[in-house]
Amino acid sequence: MKIGVPREIKTDEHRVAITPDGVHELVRHGCDVLVEVDAGEGSSIRNIDFELAGAQLVSDSAEVWGADIVLKVKEPQSREFAYLRADQILFTYLHLAAYPDVADALLAAGTTAIAYETVQLDDRSLPLLAPMSEVAGRMATQVGAHFLERRHGGRGILLGGAPGVRPARVVVIGAGNVGWNAAWIAQGMEAEVLLLDRNLDRLRFVDQIHKGRIMTLASNTAAVGRAVADADLVIGAVLVPGGRAPKVVTDDMIQSMKPRAVMVDVAIDQGGCIEGMHETTHRDPVFERHGVLHYAVGNMPGAVPHTSTYALTNATLPYVVDLATEDLAAVVRRHPALGTGMNTRGGHMTNRVVADAIARQFVPFGELI
Repeated sequence: MKIGVPREIKTDEHRVAITPDGVHELVRHGCDVLVEVDAGEGSSIRNIDFELAGAQLVSDSAEVWGADIVLKVKEPQSREFAYLRADQILFTYLHLAAYPDVADALLAAGTTAIAYETVQLDDRSLPLLAPMSEVAGRMATQVGAHFLERRHGGRGILLGGAPGVRPARVVVIGAGNVGWNAAWIAQGMEAEVLLLDRNLDRLRFVDQIHKGRIMTLASNTAAVGRAVADADLVIGAVLVPGGRAPKVVTDDMIQSMKPRAVMVDVAIDQGGCIEGMHETTHRDPVFERHGVLHYAVGNMPGAVPHTSTYALTNATLPYVVDLATEDLAAVVRRHPALGTGMNTRGGHMTNRVVADAIARQFVPFGELI
């Protein structure tokens, strides 16, 4: 089996889909691994590191995309659509609910596309989304603290305050992997932290671990409105696996906020959970609306690509090895989670939640394998 690892071309995306150790593992299983020249440069991984691990460096993107399995980090960009094929497995983050044009390109090409973010285990956990959720959650607090500084447009507040001075109030909406990590880092920086979620069991879990250092609150519209109005930093971390995120922070709530407060919408790659948000980039990360700074970078972990690349490969490699060494039908039977991960195959949408989110017809993957 031939595995292709292209260089990412999305704006300010510096991650790469595999590490040299991952290459070594695939080669050990008899795979040929093609890595595009300089694919790891942004992650501080040298070409020679991939070569020493057994990869073949390739300068032609088309040759890399010609592999049986293509490993990426982010969804194909428009100029990569021409590389999509029916006899190809694409394994990457897709977030098709936010990028329906990518879905249409995959459908038109007949590509078998498996999305990291919809690979779901029986306990409903998302093992391939988790590492990037952890990175993004920890970054969200760091980013918020940065833009709260006056010179960056914020209120001029230190997250942890100072002796005799109240710390910043950080409101995190959603207690999944993103929200819990964001709240964890915020309380470690000695902010006043309020974490909201509709799942009381999840809030109990957080409370048992942090023992009151993070205040927890059952989420509903009125509770979110009161919390947002008093916040210096709001972090939106609401997830619907594969689907569009609901708008839990409304325009009216934003207008009630303090001048130069900061909002970070980590759910933006699923459409965003804060009304009026649009995706931004690392190069131009914020915009002001109603006197509030809005941050909505769609590939936050791309800012720390070395950490992110290694965390991602740790999670994806076992699945990649199986895909590369077994028949697809056999792999899906043994790992049903890969069935939920499959978003498109043979010109059909094969994940019901994703199909519903972009109003496309759903066909169970079992009928196509």
